[in-house]
Amino acid sequence: MTQDMQREFTNREELINYLKEQFPKVTERDDNISETVGGRKAAEKVLQKVDPVKYAKSRNFFTGAITRLSPYIRYGVLSLKEVRNYALSKVQNQDQATKLVNELGWRDYWQRLYIKLGEGIWKDQEPYKTGFSVSQYAPELPQDIKEGTTGNVCIDNFSKELREKGYLHNHARMWMAAYIIHWRRIRWQAGAKWFLEHLLDGDPASNNMSWQWVASTFSHKPYFFNRENLERYTEGVYCKQCPLYGKCDFEGSYEELEVKLFPKGEFSRPQNSQSWQKGKRR
Repeated sequence: MTQDMQREFTNREELINYLKEQFPKVTERDDNISETVGGRKAAEKVLQKVDPVKYAKSRNFFTGAITRLSPYIRYGVLSLKEVRNYALSKVQNQDQATKLVNELGWRDYWQRLYIKLGEGIWKDQEPYKTGFSVSQYAPELPQDIKEGTTGNVCIDNFSKELREKGYLHNHARMWMAAYIIHWRRIRWQAGAKWFLEHLLDGDPASNNMSWQWVASTFSHKPYFFNRENLERYTEGVYCKQCPLYGKCDFEGSYEELEVKLFPKGEFSRPQNSQSWQKGKRR
């Protein structure tokens, strides 16, 4: 019989060292430790800081009032009902909490879809709408993306943050997915697996179906972006330090990028910004 794992520790460092000893193969692959603290007490502290009104207004910006509740919801430390009730208790009328509650609803939807599809979430739900067949997408993720050495400052920083913090902002997840699928023409499954290796809030249902939404295998057209869109929501923090500014992969209007990325595609504009991993990743 396998011996029960130790549950009591004098400090976080002792816990980290113990887990490294117990899971040496995982440590060999990636020994980064996220700053996120687990447990019920930590979750309650994070929940108490949530402002539904500010969330609705600024959630799409990197400096916005995101909730950071996703890891706690992912592992059941906080329930969707609990977060919903808290959000409603913090507003004068229910409409002010609509955006946050809707995100929780999407989280519930993905879980119900997972129950129905099972391992089918790893399969294309629909054909690509990009003008390319599945065989035209590479099956493996290149090392330069994994290691953050593509030369695109934004993409490389997203890769580093994913590996070191186990978290990415909603927009960063969409941009990274779009870059992998549409600019590098790699199958969404490769990127989805990579995300699940690192995300603390990584949930197969929300993660995979969000990747499919970007790819267009679970939506009517692919999601893509341009430098202007990225610069707006990040306040130019990456573009200001990028030597490729003005000549990077993401330069141009949506119409220009559409011709470049999808010469055989049949659509006019990219998807509006939606929430990656609906209701669980912030």
